Amino acid sequence: MQLQDLISEFNYRQIIGDVGVEISGLTYDSRKVKSGDLFFCIKGFKVDGHSFARKACEMGAAAIVVEEIQPDLSVAQIVVDNTRYAMAHLSSAFFGNPTQKLKLIGITGTNGKTTTSFMVESILRSAGYKTGLIGTIEYRIIDEKIPVDRTTPESLDLQRLFAKMVDAGVEAVAMEVSSHAIDLFRTEACNFDVLVFTNLSQDHLDYHKSLDEYFKVKSRVFSDMPYAIQVINADDEYGCLLIGKGKEQLRYSIKDKVELYANNILLKPDGSDVTLHIHDRSMRVSLKLPGLYNVYNALAAAGSTSALGIGDGQIKIGLESLDLVPGRFERVDCGQDFTVIVDYAHTPDSLEKVLTAARQLAKGRLLVVFGCGGDRDKSKRPLMGKVAAELSDHVIITSDNPRSEDPMKIIDEIISGIKKVGNVSYEIEEDRKVAIKKAIRMAKAGDFIVIAGKGHESGQEIAGKKIPFDDVMVAKGLLGERLL
Repeated sequence: MQLQDLISEFNYRQIIGDVGVEISGLTYDSRKVKSGDLFFCIKGFKVDGHSFARKACEMGAAAIVVEEIQPDLSVAQIVVDNTRYAMAHLSSAFFGNPTQKLKLIGITGTNGKTTTSFMVESILRSAGYKTGLIGTIEYRIIDEKIPVDRTTPESLDLQRLFAKMVDAGVEAVAMEVSSHAIDLFRTEACNFDVLVFTNLSQDHLDYHKSLDEYFKVKSRVFSDMPYAIQVINADDEYGCLLIGKGKEQLRYSIKDKVELYANNILLKPDGSDVTLHIHDRSMRVSLKLPGLYNVYNALAAAGSTSALGIGDGQIKIGLESLDLVPGRFERVDCGQDFTVIVDYAHTPDSLEKVLTAARQLAKGRLLVVFGCGGDRDKSKRPLMGKVAAELSDHVIITSDNPRSEDPMKIIDEIISGIKKVGNVSYEIEEDRKVAIKKAIRMAKAGDFIVIAGKGHESGQEIAGKKIPFDDVMVAKGLLGERLL
């Protein structure tokens, strides 16, 4: 594709040089530049891509996209206000605007994105669609799984992935949309058919600085896509702020009879039975995923797929056939007489929901093993400690992904929240494997162990290194030892 054709519908600020050159590829990584590439100079958090413009040209870049003109370079320069924004739109154009050829459901919110996306994808499959999935656990093109770099890929990688999906025959995609992705223009040029807002609670305040700023970023994707059908959690205070601001909206609730609501909810150890109401229709559904919060996720999934014209029968089959989302209230069963589950809960709200669900199911004591990640929102650490202390019988505070921080400093901040509760049974064990072992060793018949924070993750990030660590596999091994 010639550069002049690629940029023909984009509002650039200035052009320097010949735009008649042929562009054979796109990249924002100077180490991966190939002859004929268009190189985007992205201003990152640690390095500025403009510093690598000359290197990119020396490696064969045919042109560069910049925010600041680079002197003494012979290649064409497209000067723009924001290279991230430009990369999203030019990537979409380069790959033939792939999302215009797909049914695209975007799911955003603090909690529930992953499970809702799995539910949506299951319903789409039950309706006969060839599906794609983009999210925290995996990217999937029909049955091909692709390793995950981040919840929502960089815009160039995202558009390339969409193009691969189109080439593979994918017809509909369920996609998690992170707040970072919205703020960094990764989802620009995505043509969403449906957008879902699950909820908003404290997370990522190391990045967004305040809940209000966090919400402004989340809400931006809804205001930027007013013609997408919007499915909104009407029981969430921030969801309520979005109501009335979209052209076509569907509210969902378990408190009020809105467009989508649930009642007659029977929570069980292995799921729940619930009546889902979609407009004037209703159906009884047996979910295999336990917890009241999964009733909300089911409503979101049912509403968003119904908006695409999928019938109630396919929705019911899709919801009822999903029996596992990795690392989400995932049961580890080796035949023991107590329950062990692994969950990704890493915010105060998600930990509260998981422990509340566990408490409802526990026949004995509720034991929780958890920590908090390093180099992330520090203000949620005491809040999570407080939640764990209030809802469990015994807390084992351990290491999560400390990254560059001192694990004991993180633990001390968690303890500050625990101490606010008063008389609480807790202990400290920095070594996560030993902490899980202690919980399993002390468990008695009927007890319920929640191992929270890492969920599906297969590694632990400590002092700049990532070591293999999988909560589910560790728990299975330790249970096996106990049962010998």
